[in-house]
Amino acid sequence: MPLTDRDRELLDFEARWQRHDAAKEEAVRTDLGITPARYYQLLGRLLDTGDAVAYDPMLVHRLRRLRDARERDRAARSAVLTGTGR
Repeated sequence: MPLTDRDRELLDFEARWQRHDAAKEEAVRTDLGITPARYYQLLGRLLDTGDAVAYDPMLVHRLRRLRDARERDRAARSAVLTGTGR
């Protein structure tokens, strides 16, 4: 499915921000009119589409790497907490 105007708006917005902070969350609310939780939900789904890669490959690959690293960190912490990560 091709990117919608909203999809491109989300990717363009994310490209303007280098890190996650309170100012970004406020801008999500004011500029995009959605909650930060909804923004990250939509962005996460968007990152898995080929159309997003075609639109901005460097951004999408960078965000995928960050997401994958966070998932690995979470899994490692979980393994340590449950005693399965020895």
